[in-house]
Amino acid sequence: MKISETVYMLDCTEGSHVYAILGDAVTLVDTCMPGRAGAILDELKSLGVQPGQIRRILLTHHDIDHIGSAGALQQASGAEVFAPLEDIPYILGQKPRPGIKKYLSMFWKAGKPADMQAYPEDGSLGDIQVIATPGHTPGHVCLLYQDVLFAGDLVATRSGVIKPSPGVMTWNMPLLLQSIEKVRPLSFRWVCPAHGNPLERGSML
Repeated sequence: MKISETVYMLDCTEGSHVYAILGDAVTLVDTCMPGRAGAILDELKSLGVQPGQIRRILLTHHDIDHIGSAGALQQASGAEVFAPLEDIPYILGQKPRPGIKKYLSMFWKAGKPADMQAYPEDGSLGDIQVIATPGHTPGHVCLLYQDVLFAGDLVATRSGVIKPSPGVMTWNMPLLLQSIEKVRPLSFRWVCPAHGNPLERGSML
């Protein structure tokens, strides 16, 4: 699905979306579940992108359905992988995921990236602004590129409505609601969540 001239939602990742920015540096936002790397690479090839053209893989947080194919995609492309500093210990298995996510990790094993960097402290990554939006996880971030907000699991969409991510899967709901207020003043047209369809900005944000 084409969102803008340079932003696509990959159809092969229905359920936990991966987005591609086909700008000066080809960038992937999140990587879906383990085992999806081949389908992601095939769809990118249909858009004219070869694996070696992928320069960056940006992870919004540590959940398995966001980091699942990061290691395989990095191996295939040589891309740099960035993740929130607070979530890196969970991605690397140095800390157990809280709540139900601890048990989900027992069923799905993600290949860890060989090399992973924390986002710059100043929140600037080339033409992408990294916005700390903790709550769903300790280090959750949103990414702002031109008029598109990649919302990760800060919010989800359903039936044309933008809503906060469900509490049962959220580490700290009051903090998540504060993070929604943090992004509200920002200028963007499109909200692109991991779960649900991209929507033009409405009353929720």
